[in-house]
Amino acid sequence: MNITLNQTDGQNASLKVSLQEADYAARVDEQIKEYSKKANIKGFRPGKVPAGLIRKMYGKGILVESINQLLHESVNNYIKDNKLRILGEPLPDRQDENAIDWDNQKEFEFSYAVGLLPEFELPLNEVSVQKYDIEVDQTTVDEAYEQMQRQFGQTTNPEVSEANDYLYGDLKQVDGEFETKTLLPINKVVAGVETFVGVKPGDTITFDIREAFGDDAALAHVTGLSKDVTKDLNGQFTFTVEKINRTEPAEMNQEFFDKIFGQGNVTTQEEFDAKVREVIKENYDREAVNVLDRDVIDQLVEKSSIEIPTEFFKRWLADTNEGKITTEQIDEFYDQYVKELKWSMIRNKVVEENDIKVANEDVVNSARQKMMAQFNMPEVPEEMEATFNNFLDNHLKQNNGRNFVNEYEALVAERVLEFVKDKITITENTVSAEEFRNKVGA
Repeated sequence: MNITLNQTDGQNASLKVSLQEADYAARVDEQIKEYSKKANIKGFRPGKVPAGLIRKMYGKGILVESINQLLHESVNNYIKDNKLRILGEPLPDRQDENAIDWDNQKEFEFSYAVGLLPEFELPLNEVSVQKYDIEVDQTTVDEAYEQMQRQFGQTTNPEVSEANDYLYGDLKQVDGEFETKTLLPINKVVAGVETFVGVKPGDTITFDIREAFGDDAALAHVTGLSKDVTKDLNGQFTFTVEKINRTEPAEMNQEFFDKIFGQGNVTTQEEFDAKVREVIKENYDREAVNVLDRDVIDQLVEKSSIEIPTEFFKRWLADTNEGKITTEQIDEFYDQYVKELKWSMIRNKVVEENDIKVANEDVVNSARQKMMAQFNMPEVPEEMEATFNNFLDNHLKQNNGRNFVNEYEALVAERVLEFVKDKITITENTVSAEEFRNKVGA
């Protein structure tokens, strides 16, 4: 066997494998013996089928299988032994399959396209990001109160509509066939809101749907159609009111406190205020960490001098996804694929150079904490411990262990970011909740 690598440029190479009969003959013979032991052919006792008959009946398939196994092992060993940094795995030359005469050939040559990944330095000293400390202002607290009071409020059906009501009725296109029953939120109307205020059940109003609701997302919500359809939706519509829905805000009392924070955990307005602020602060702090991590990753990717073999990468994406994504989709989302690949390379480099490890126990504990949070369990009761552990174990084994791998990779990324954030420049910036939402588009 002879394996040669021809590097065409800094990002691409061709790997050629030449096989002589002596390279694969013993493997084929061994496979034929195994088939002879297992084959069930009429006229022969099990395990007594002659090897010559097996070779005649199945020899071509066994030859192909044996050579493919040999190629896979040999190419992988060559890459490992020569410490090649490659993208994905080598892709076979598509012309090889059609050029092979499996019935008569004794010598074979196979070629593979190889995408090479470059060595690069981590640009840690070039990364400078902001860490937001969010101040919870009274406006944000008041908005939270309003949302909670509406969520736990009582729905009534008044006779005359007001600005925050919902109208239920029949929406019909004037010059068209579209008609549907829908719930129309008056507070989502962006122009001509006075048309929807002061109406009663039985009233019919006429309006321009595009002017009233503006963007495609709002139109999709009102009509129940997809955004692809609503982008062409225009013109006059009528709406016949059948019912007006209004949510009367819940009263600030003990029953309300218990619904929000649990029985007896909050007993006064002052305690409720403090708890609401605490929860809002925790949520914003968590989002601020997500924003920080995202900015760190974006800058690391942007400032790292990593050149990707574009054509090879696109072919690899298409081949490995086996028709699940189209060429057009690859082109559309290519920048995102490149970003994910570069971040993966950066992450692996940090792990290798700094001996970052994640033990199996860490993965199990992390998954356990997430599952407890999902079920709102501060701790697992002793009588449920065995059942909970069995459920957790099954979860991690699902999808052929993919859930375990996902949890492992998430922990690796988390520890890489912890390491990186100790090495880069982070500037703390105190902002209001509104400023934070405006800055990050939240």
